[in-house]
Amino acid sequence: MEHEKVIFFFFACVLTFVPFLSLAQKDTYQFPPVFNCVAREGNFTANSTFAGNLNSLVSSLSSLTPAAYGFYNLSSGDSSEERAYAIALCRREVTRDDCLSCVQTAATNLTEQCPGNKEALVWYTHCMFRYSNRRIYGIKETSPTKAFIAGTNISTNRDEFDGLQLELLDRLRGIAAAGGPNRKYAQENGSGVAGYRRFYGSAQCTPDLSEQDCNDCLVFGFERIPRCCDGQVGLRWFCPSCSFRFETWRFYELDSDLEPDPPAESPTSATRTEKTGNGKGGSKVIIAIVISIVLVALLAIWLFLVLRWKKKKSGDRNRAPLSGSRAEDEFSDSLLVDFETLKEVTDDFSPENELGRGGFGSVYKGVYTGGQEIAVKRLSSTSGQGDIEFKNEILLLAKLQHRNLVRLLGFCIQGEERLLVYEFIKNSSLEKYIFDLEKRKLLDWGMRYKMIGGIAKGLLYIHEDSRYRIIHRDLKASNILLDQEMNPKIADFGLAKLFDTDQMSTNRFTSRIAGTYGYMAPEYAMHGQISVKTDVFSFGVLVIEIITGKKINNGRSNDDENAEDLLSWVWRCWREDIILSVIDPSLTTGSRNEILRCIHIGLLCVQESPANRPTMDSVVLMLNSHSYTLPTPSRPAFVSESVMPSTVSSSTNPLSMSLNDVTVSMLSLR
Repeated sequence: MEHEKVIFFFFACVLTFVPFLSLAQKDTYQFPPVFNCVAREGNFTANSTFAGNLNSLVSSLSSLTPAAYGFYNLSSGDSSEERAYAIALCRREVTRDDCLSCVQTAATNLTEQCPGNKEALVWYTHCMFRYSNRRIYGIKETSPTKAFIAGTNISTNRDEFDGLQLELLDRLRGIAAAGGPNRKYAQENGSGVAGYRRFYGSAQCTPDLSEQDCNDCLVFGFERIPRCCDGQVGLRWFCPSCSFRFETWRFYELDSDLEPDPPAESPTSATRTEKTGNGKGGSKVIIAIVISIVLVALLAIWLFLVLRWKKKKSGDRNRAPLSGSRAEDEFSDSLLVDFETLKEVTDDFSPENELGRGGFGSVYKGVYTGGQEIAVKRLSSTSGQGDIEFKNEILLLAKLQHRNLVRLLGFCIQGEERLLVYEFIKNSSLEKYIFDLEKRKLLDWGMRYKMIGGIAKGLLYIHEDSRYRIIHRDLKASNILLDQEMNPKIADFGLAKLFDTDQMSTNRFTSRIAGTYGYMAPEYAMHGQISVKTDVFSFGVLVIEIITGKKINNGRSNDDENAEDLLSWVWRCWREDIILSVIDPSLTTGSRNEILRCIHIGLLCVQESPANRPTMDSVVLMLNSHSYTLPTPSRPAFVSESVMPSTVSSSTNPLSMSLNDVTVSMLSLR
């Protein structure tokens, strides 16, 4: 039976690769060369020194060895103003020989089309070539630009189309910008809309740019989509330093079919390259080897998971969910803390050291012998968290390292005792400041803006940038700690959900809905639908709370049934152009434009449709780039408490804690 499973899995892996070979359509799209003779650097005469240097540079292209990454940086002449500089870049999939051939043709034709211009640029379908009398290497250039469109407009689901387009392009921007000094390129696909099953895109920068310059160049291009290509089902956009492409069909092939990134140069590899000529035969061998390695690796992973699953099932029948030995097997010994040590540093969990109490137990302050202050979360034996949420916090926090996440220092399991040890945060939680009439006066706009940005970066980290893909599910003001410099730290991962990369791009469902009323996205509160947009909604609520100083759950008055909830009130003021009235009166300084922009972002995050909400990647971009054009938000979602399923566990009452209250989850309805 086991043998049959192995055979079945092997052929399943092979068949998995076969469909992809036919998914990519042959990209036959071509466009005529686009020449730009730039006038700003002036002209030169045919017998000038610059003319001789430029001709020498173009002539030298014929003797070049094809570059491994399709990028060329050239210059000719001395260091005077008459020196000629040039940059060339090919599309990712163009082979080395074809790339150099394209560059040679482009350079020759460009000098003929722009005689006398000291700066010029040409785009061919497969390459770009530009020259100048000034240094252009490592300098971001966003002018001139060129766009090609498909000529077909999207007629339905326009808002969803634009949102998903931006989401895909933003993801490509991040990957391309993070590329190394040899290649800054990304290609991916993302969710489509009705009539278009998937969206496909690519983004590329000249690799001489810094990560920030590549990022800014692509953002510049994305912002110009409404001017050139609004609602187009396909587009290509170019500027000297970057380019991107968006289609509703798969125009690129498998990574293994693209011009590969060569390994580090060594004497043996250099010899091997010379023997294989242009490298095409070697590429086929590499492809075959890679596929074989992938198949073997998948088989090994499958066998490992089967054995591990059997071992777990066998072990679960013989011991408790989290015994001491189990913890030592799963987690690093360096995180284990002796129970007696925790008793000692908290003075036997004395009431004087209690920082707060919640539904899952109490939090105590402790001080190690060396003076290090800690916060110890001691779960009560009757708490609802128990082993599941406790294990969640250990698994997640022990692996997460980010300045905007609370740091787990250790844990303890002894008998019925379950304890977590965190870094001690001196300034308590955001809830203790923002909803206190006196304390929030201490939070000027600079501090609040830093908090909004820090929370956004922390969420982006757990959503996309960490080793794991995590949805927090209980983001709220009491779960944001403030350190000594008032930097925000997201805490309490007891309800967090861990997903792999593929699962994060799709909606998941749970029958156990838990969190805090008011912060929960409607699709999650009513249907148990989980995605990264669940956290985005909660973030939007937080942003509006931080700016207004009002609590989401106190938006309605018990004495006035017609009173508006917080989100509806802010939305109405936005629509009626009286949005300045929602700003916390204690915010007497700070840029009003920046505050209004953050309200705008908050409203985008609390839109009813998850597809219309931005990703945290987009949010961080919106916060950091004031030139980024924000879309118009739709009406925010509001979930009446009366329509929420009876299975929802919610906490609406504030915690009566002075410090570190965020480390205590409250799931029971109060």
